[in-house]
Parts: sequence; C-alpha cells; structure tokens
Amino acid sequence: MTNITLSIDDKVYKRMKKYSEIKWSEFVRMCIQKRIKELESIQNHPNSESIMTILASEEVLKKDWDNEPDERWNNV
Repeated sequence: MTNITLSIDDKVYKRMKKYSEIKWSEFVRMCIQKRIKELESIQNHPNSESIMTILASEEVLKKDWDNEPDERWNNV
C-alpha cells in the first residue's frame, strides 16, 4: 500500500480528534475510491468533456460568484 501526506487546517484536526473512534484514514480512502468511480463513469458518458470541465471549474465558480444584490432587477 502506498502512503500519501495530507495537509489539513489545525482547527479541523482538533475537531477530528474529538471523534477518535473514526478511522480517518479509512474514511479518506473510501472518499477517494468513490470519487474515482464517479470520474470513471463520467469518462464513458457522451458529454464527458463538458462534465469534466464543469467539475474542474466548480471552485472557480464558487470563488467568482457574486452574491451581492443586483440593483438592475429593482426596475423589472
């Protein structure tokens, strides 16, 4: 089995320690396996390139999303 290093915020680590009964390594392993299966199933989809682009840009969309009210709608 290969090892990887995962960096997490100190605050998250402290919160994780409260739930010491959870095997966090196993939890992360399962999450990675689930995501790989999802990605592999997307690859077989006819629109796989578009779907992958959307998934890849999800964080960009969240970051750039403007949650401020748009005053232009006031006159509609």
